Amino acid sequence: MNEQASCATALRVAPLTPQAFAPFGTVIEAPAAGGRNINGGNARRFDLLDNLQLDAAGGRPMLALFRAAARSFPHAVAEMERHALGSQTFVPLGERRFVIVVARAGEAPASAGELAAFVTNGKQGVVLAPGTWHHALLAVDAGDFVVIERAAGTVDCDLCALPAPAAIDWKD
Repeated sequence: MNEQASCATALRVAPLTPQAFAPFGTVIEAPAAGGRNINGGNARRFDLLDNLQLDAAGGRPMLALFRAAARSFPHAVAEMERHALGSQTFVPLGERRFVIVVARAGEAPASAGELAAFVTNGKQGVVLAPGTWHHALLAVDAGDFVVIERAAGTVDCDLCALPAPAAIDWKD
């Protein structure tokens, strides 16, 4: 058990849904219907987002791979970050669940009460809207994640420490 998490404010983890996550960004998941046939009918294409908002202040899209170790829970959330100039996308390769802790864009969160936490079903990804405060990747299942984010000459990452930590007491 994470010692800091044992004395922190508990943060409830909810299943990730597009509606609940909308204030923070977009859920990426395979649509139940729609799309169009491509490659002679051997594949179906779903256009999910047409603008990831990565070009502000001379930015350009960057594709990265994060190899994440599984985190242990409870986990203390003491610091949040944001990317004010661009979105950040996390998509698991294979079935990899992760917990995403977020707070609305704007001023840095002042308490655990301003945070929301979601767990993916292993097949979902997220696009964090520019300026959304979030915790670093919290993989439930170890493995690889594709990350699409803004690259530029200067790093677009603001950090804030929470006055008191929140604890994610998630159980599988």
